[in-house]
Amino acid sequence: MRSLRSIVLWTIGVVYFSLFCITAIILSYLLPLKKIDGFIQFLLRGLFKAMFIKVEVIGADKIDKNKTYLLMANHVSLFDVPLLKGFIPLYFLGVEAHHQFNWPLYGMMIKRLGTIPIERDNVYASIRSIKKALKALNSGTSIAILPEGHRTLTGKMQPFKKLPFHLAKKAGVDIIPIGLSGLFDLKKKGSWHITPTKITLNFGEAVRAEDIKTLTIEDLRNKLFHSIKELIVES
Repeated sequence: MRSLRSIVLWTIGVVYFSLFCITAIILSYLLPLKKIDGFIQFLLRGLFKAMFIKVEVIGADKIDKNKTYLLMANHVSLFDVPLLKGFIPLYFLGVEAHHQFNWPLYGMMIKRLGTIPIERDNVYASIRSIKKALKALNSGTSIAILPEGHRTLTGKMQPFKKLPFHLAKKAGVDIIPIGLSGLFDLKKKGSWHITPTKITLNFGEAVRAEDIKTLTIEDLRNKLFHSIKELIVES
């Protein structure tokens, strides 16, 4: 029963997401990205409904749509990115692993939507990516990044990479911590089974830019780690 359910959900998800990617690519040639962002979010929220996945959003009112933020969340599942793009009430660009830009259809879609590629195992290439993210932040575009770098294998948070916090120190913007819950039960890395369950997107209080200036890279990294951990709802 579990396998049959997963086959059905994968079929729904793959067909829906493929059509979404094609739609997003076409729209990106016709209109500015900010103009189509609301529709992109609407379609991604529809993905979760189509797959019978309930999404609870907590604390979205903490985001000021007129401000620029660095958004940070824990990394649990391949559903993380669609979830964040669909439910963060703000236009932003993401940072994703460079090899994903070579994936059929998806790679072209994220490239067209302005996603910034990052090579996690290449320090110099990573620094170039962080500079691109900094340029976007300086121009008033928010950036979302997953500081663990890789999806968890255990459901527990992994240590954060340092580079995102070098970006935070230079950017001079507030950081919004986001806790993602329920996604490990939904789809574990290494398993093809999908178990429809409620997932939660929990926004925390912003870490103010003026406070970020007073913290060391290590202290800032530890602060965000604990802030995000406290936002995760135990299943």
